Amino acid sequence: MTPGDENGARSLAGTSLAGTSLAGTGVSPGAGYGPAHVLAGEIPEPDKEARHDGDAAAERARAERAVEEVAADLEARGARAGGEAQEVLGAQALMARDPSLAAEVGELIERGVAAPRAVFDAFGKYRDLLAAAGGYLAERVTDLDDIRDRVIAVLTGLPMPGVPARADEPFVLVAKDLAPADTALLSKDVVAAFVTEQGGPTSHTAILARSMGVPAVVGCAGATAIAPGTSVLVDGASGQVLLAPDPARVAAARAAEEARRAVLSAATGPGATADGHPVPLLANIGGPRDLDSALANGAEGVGLYRTEFLFLDRETAPSASEQEEAYRAVFEAFPQGRVVVRTLDSGADKPLAFLPPPEEEPNPALGERGLRMFRRYPEIMTAQLGALARAAAGVSAEVQVMAPMVATVEEAEWFADACRTAGLDGAGIMIEVPSAALRAADLIRVAGFFSIGTNDLTQYALAADRQVSAVAGLQDPWHPAVLDLIATAASAASAAGKGCGVCGEAAADPVLACVLVGMGITSLSMGAPALPWVRAALSRHTLAQCRDAAAAARSGTSARAAKAAAHAELPGLGALAL
Repeated sequence: MTPGDENGARSLAGTSLAGTSLAGTGVSPGAGYGPAHVLAGEIPEPDKEARHDGDAAAERARAERAVEEVAADLEARGARAGGEAQEVLGAQALMARDPSLAAEVGELIERGVAAPRAVFDAFGKYRDLLAAAGGYLAERVTDLDDIRDRVIAVLTGLPMPGVPARADEPFVLVAKDLAPADTALLSKDVVAAFVTEQGGPTSHTAILARSMGVPAVVGCAGATAIAPGTSVLVDGASGQVLLAPDPARVAAARAAEEARRAVLSAATGPGATADGHPVPLLANIGGPRDLDSALANGAEGVGLYRTEFLFLDRETAPSASEQEEAYRAVFEAFPQGRVVVRTLDSGADKPLAFLPPPEEEPNPALGERGLRMFRRYPEIMTAQLGALARAAAGVSAEVQVMAPMVATVEEAEWFADACRTAGLDGAGIMIEVPSAALRAADLIRVAGFFSIGTNDLTQYALAADRQVSAVAGLQDPWHPAVLDLIATAASAASAAGKGCGVCGEAAADPVLACVLVGMGITSLSMGAPALPWVRAALSRHTLAQCRDAAAAARSGTSARAAKAAAHAELPGLGALAL
């Protein structure tokens, strides 16, 4: 059955499933096997004609209590989960408490509308606005729907949406899409794999699956038609979802997984190619709470410290001392390593409650975000750079600071000057905009180093919103055009004797990691669970093989051709051939 065969999908539950295969986008490597748990039980739409008893003040108070109960529950789930899940759920709680939504709900209740229907209609209005905005904001539609359903469940006494926290055996969680609250408290002991019909490589499901080290496939059409309890084998790399596989197929998958794990265990120490070319392997983190995972997976430092998570989900900006404490905790965790800090990357899908909302932007991904927002509020920039300089004083880690979303030489010069004023030398920039990659030779004369954000670079190069499932096929860093942009930036940095790392999701692909090194990338940073996979892949190939693979990939005319060509040049992949 093909991914778009909806009639076939609807008939899955009533046919022989043995050997049936569905296809999606693999976003977290590994093999997962277990019975399907299909997330259902959606909250029904409240009656359109429902009215309250006339006491608008009491009904409004009831709605406010329900919203606060849901927001507090999301925060509590995040606190128990920690890591990236806590940041995501904190942002969702902030969305639930949005004053504009509360005002809209209150206005409808004043007109006599019952609280459940008022919540549904108010959230629906904002849902439509987010969906129409596209870009990062469109990704928030799933979050908003989840909050809405949870609030309505509280108001109506219906069971809260969610997944089982315990099971007799690990299951494959199947859903149309997964809200962060659905996955935050799950563990590898409970869930064998994720499969969703919607979502892309950078959706919340993908991010959380990778942080958990659980195989996942997204954008898999027809998945929710799988009958509950059907045995499912998920390949989180290829994107294949096999229903009712025969025992031999399951045994082969398990054997391959064991072989992969053996290879991972054998690769230890600093990142390097088989012939000793060093490639520092670093972790992407959101704050001190992510340090345990980074250290456990052998991170040599931090290649992307996402400082915006310190600013989100709060009514006031973090104090200078609070910032300094958070930064220093990370610096001290890597006394001999490198820590690359990305300055505040707000805007688009990461609004700050303590700043005035930006003017309406038809496409927020192309609006005021990253460095552009930083320049608009210099007091926020001055406070952060000052806190970073004080935190870096006296530590032995190599602290580097970089700016997101730099598009011009003038922007790079402005940021470098601001960093020098704060006492931070050698400021770098992220290469996320095609103009920056194309004019990298000019930018490197100003910047101390480059760090390539492949997620944004890919979406801008191919005009494919990374949050839209319909164009997920284009959101592929293997595309030769993206590889060319990366190679251009790496070549410019090398010619100037400066470093050029990659901190996007592309670095977590073991095969693509080898290609990136072959193009001159000097360090790789990724979610911590991917570090052993990349370390093992590099250790099995020489620098010359990586260069040959890079040349072969760039000669392709499509992402698929580029990937196939690279595989052909890397025979040492063995058990790591994902």
